[in-house]
Amino acid sequence: MNIIEAIHTRRSIGKVKDEPIAKEQIETILEAGIWAPNHRLTQPWRFFVMSGNGRQRLGDAYAGIALAADSDPTSDESVKKADSARQKAFRSPVIIGVAVEPSDAKGVIELEEYGAVFAAIQNMLLAIHSLGLGAVWRTGEPCFHPMMNESFGLRPQDKMLGFIYLGVPDMQPQGRRESAASKTEWIE
Repeated sequence: MNIIEAIHTRRSIGKVKDEPIAKEQIETILEAGIWAPNHRLTQPWRFFVMSGNGRQRLGDAYAGIALAADSDPTSDESVKKADSARQKAFRSPVIIGVAVEPSDAKGVIELEEYGAVFAAIQNMLLAIHSLGLGAVWRTGEPCFHPMMNESFGLRPQDKMLGFIYLGVPDMQPQGRRESAASKTEWIE
């Protein structure tokens, strides 16, 4: 598969089979991520690979964040919401958390650090697709919550930028995009 074909055919796969993924495939995906462009070669990414019982850390973070958001965290309804949030960590056999650890070196622009990690995530998603696997990049308010940082030992200035839920595809969604022409202004 060439790169243009991979870009055009990659999809967010929200439903995957509960089958293990080989460690070698995961390492290939991580290696694709680290080859993303990054200004000043700061390599600001950090990866957390969770599988099996290791997904419990993410589940506990989701549950804790859900409880913290509730005005009565001890109510039956709050406990049910927390349990539901906890189960989100078990929707795929492997989850890769991807965080940015911005460099504080002179001349480094923080926004560029975020851009580098977003590029790493795209590289990883394309690598996943090229391996015949499926993934969805999940974000949302809990991802960016300070308690998520604490759960993964990140500093206050760091940020979890998403979770790549990874597995063998159990669906094949169709792609939809507006044309590039509708989003482009040519300045000559």
